Amino acid sequence: MRKTASLLAASALWALAQISTAAQAFDPDIRNNTLAVSPDESLAIAGNSQTAELKVYDLAQGRLKAALPGFITPRNIVFAPDGRRFYVTDSSKGLLERWNAGTLTLEASLALGPGAFGSAIDRQGARLYVNNQASNTVSVVDLNAWRVSKVITSFSGPRQGVKLSPDGAELYVTNFRSDKLSVVDTSSLSVLREIGGFNKIRAISISSDGGTLYAANSGDDTLARVDTRSGKITATVAVGREPYGAALRPDGKVLYSGNLKSDSLTEVALPAFRPAAQIGGLSGPRQAISFSMDSRKAWVLNEDLSVAELDLATRRITRELKPSAN
Repeated sequence: MRKTASLLAASALWALAQISTAAQAFDPDIRNNTLAVSPDESLAIAGNSQTAELKVYDLAQGRLKAALPGFITPRNIVFAPDGRRFYVTDSSKGLLERWNAGTLTLEASLALGPGAFGSAIDRQGARLYVNNQASNTVSVVDLNAWRVSKVITSFSGPRQGVKLSPDGAELYVTNFRSDKLSVVDTSSLSVLREIGGFNKIRAISISSDGGTLYAANSGDDTLARVDTRSGKITATVAVGREPYGAALRPDGKVLYSGNLKSDSLTEVALPAFRPAAQIGGLSGPRQAISFSMDSRKAWVLNEDLSVAELDLATRRITRELKPSAN
């Protein structure tokens, strides 16, 4: 009995040690931020990997609505297409969390392993893809069954950048370590090919016809334009310092880079693919840029988790949502 008790005690201590280890920040030197706006444009939810809570903003009233605690290294937030739920990855907890957008309460958690990072959801809200930069994998999550249906391998440090083509047939995954894009067939869930030639690739966007992809190169301060059919970079354009964002406006007429070191956005006119303007007054913007569906507004996340609301016609900040109720 004493031996059994000792073994149980040792097992309990080991479990506590694992919990303590898991509670430590995973890769704290890898920093990112995330911003998601609900489909009805009533809520904006923001976070960064240095803050243990998410900020929820009421966009109609322009104020902080709530702060959601309990995170360690939140990496990405995406809303379900119907807006009823949103999903959060936390690389230190190794979890995908499902939250109720109406009550702002946690509904369920799914273990994906430490390193869970960027995520992309399909138009039906049935499948979620999650990058894992620690295990060099992408987890395919069946949201209805709430389980991992497959783990795709052969990536190289996949972080924030992951996007579905508009028709949902292909998934584009950025590999930060190898500076390549992996193209995944979503039917077979296998890697079809790779696209290279990037320089510290960050965020990506895809045109509505699926024929053109845009990527931010933070290594040489450019945005790249890629022909998705040929898999070749067809042009690059110089933007601000250390661009993380490559955000395509819903109307497809303008692309914006979020320039971390320039505290600005660069507006790139399309299809000409040339700089049209610089929008200043921001603080360390990265890839966390969201748009209204009518393409008139943009919401840009600052380093302090405040959100700047931009009038895109005048290129001016019309209001700033503060991360404090005071």
